[in-house]
Amino acid sequence: MASTEKDTQRLKVREAHLDDVPAISRLVERVYPGMPPYPDAMLRGQINAFPEGVWVAELGDDIVGYCATIRLKEKIALGEHTWRTVTGGGYGSTHDATGEYLYGYEVCVDPQMRRYRIGQRFYRERRRLAEFQRLKGIVIAGRIPNYSRHARRFDGPDAYVEAVRNKQINDPVLGFQIRMGFEPVRVLRDYLPMDRESGGNAVQLVWYNPQYAPAPAATAKRPKPVQRAALNRVRVATVQYKQRRITSFDEFRKMVTYFVDVTGDYGADFVVFPELFTLQLLSLESEEQKPHESIATIARYEEAIVSMFSELAVRYNINIIGGSTPALRGDSIRNVCHVFRRDGTLAMQEKIHPTPNERYWWNVEGGDELNLIDTDCGPIGVLICYDSEFPELSRHLVDQGINILFVPFLTDERQSYCRVRYCAQARAVENQIYVVMSGSCGNLPNVKNIDIHYAQSCILTPCDFPFSRDGVAADTTPNVEMVAFADLSLRALREARQTGTVLNLKDRRHDLYSVAWHGKVKRSS
Repeated sequence: MASTEKDTQRLKVREAHLDDVPAISRLVERVYPGMPPYPDAMLRGQINAFPEGVWVAELGDDIVGYCATIRLKEKIALGEHTWRTVTGGGYGSTHDATGEYLYGYEVCVDPQMRRYRIGQRFYRERRRLAEFQRLKGIVIAGRIPNYSRHARRFDGPDAYVEAVRNKQINDPVLGFQIRMGFEPVRVLRDYLPMDRESGGNAVQLVWYNPQYAPAPAATAKRPKPVQRAALNRVRVATVQYKQRRITSFDEFRKMVTYFVDVTGDYGADFVVFPELFTLQLLSLESEEQKPHESIATIARYEEAIVSMFSELAVRYNINIIGGSTPALRGDSIRNVCHVFRRDGTLAMQEKIHPTPNERYWWNVEGGDELNLIDTDCGPIGVLICYDSEFPELSRHLVDQGINILFVPFLTDERQSYCRVRYCAQARAVENQIYVVMSGSCGNLPNVKNIDIHYAQSCILTPCDFPFSRDGVAADTTPNVEMVAFADLSLRALREARQTGTVLNLKDRRHDLYSVAWHGKVKRSS
């Protein structure tokens, strides 16, 4: 696009949305060509952690700037720290809704758009937010990109910063931040080791909010910081589905429709079905099949299953987690959960870890992508059965911003079920999230490797005072076809994460460990 065309377009700064992630990712790659780009999952986490504190600059249809902030307690924001510890490894998961300071940890502007003073616009938005939320100020850790070029002239980064303050040398980033009213506090060494231009250093700077007024007396209560209105209640339903012989796909459709209709009538926002409950369709086959043949047979039903659930989600105004079904992906078989949003859109999550039996008998291969799924009730995650037994996966989803995890499962006897149930409860406790399990009961004679079932579907919560006794919001009778409902309070979840008896997410030691997604990260086009 020609420069004169860009000049005629409207430049605006607005809050970032999850739909912006692909464009933000491309922008970051242009701005930092020598550094690893943010994975899409990390950008989703930044936006979900503090939506009102993340902005993009948009020129026409192009995103030309990105800015991310969180709130932190004064002791953390103004103390010694690194980029990894203060941002939760880049996900913004350290955001504290009770923090007294905004902490800015990212501003990047398209190199071709620097003359538009986009950085100034972002800093203005930060100041407005700090004033609106009645915060003490803003803390940032600024790069010093010219330091590596002049390092030999100075006795360390502190001397370099002092020279910039005295206008003896120019640093485009630090100089700009000082002009924007920020005061240097200290040099943070090893703040971001991969930033070679800055020698891994950053300058801690603070802007004090002139409108901040502390309480006049120790007993006086300061007004509660203003927060964006957030969704509070979500009603979820789990279907404990009975496996039995059927005579047609239409019969299968009628049973599924019944459960969607019932849960929709009860005002549920979500309904979840069991893992591989579609294998019931194997009872339509006239002859018994070998395991690898049977799974390929069911995979051919994927299009019909997707069409059925898509129509039901819209008709009954409910988000459907469609259990899972075998699906052909190229030359391989995957165990796939389809999520049908009530606006008619579709998302999918493949099982990452097939069980040994799935691999041996059915030749099922694992997927290699794990992303949150955005819905009208906020971001959710799906882990299919065995995947719930790997805590790294749920933590990766929580870092992206989920509050509810759905676990469709398939177990044949109680020991298998207990593995999934206990791990799901652990995921609820350690991540302070809700977990919804859905399994099958009943029997399918003459269907190899799936002839018997054991299930006690449930809706699990963290174990703390705001939640249900024993961490169970709703339970089912073992091995009986039924539906369980629960109203889940997202407000209680937010409060537990900030002020609960224990603070599993808040108390993580980001200086010692982290969960990193290696290699095959989905890059949106």
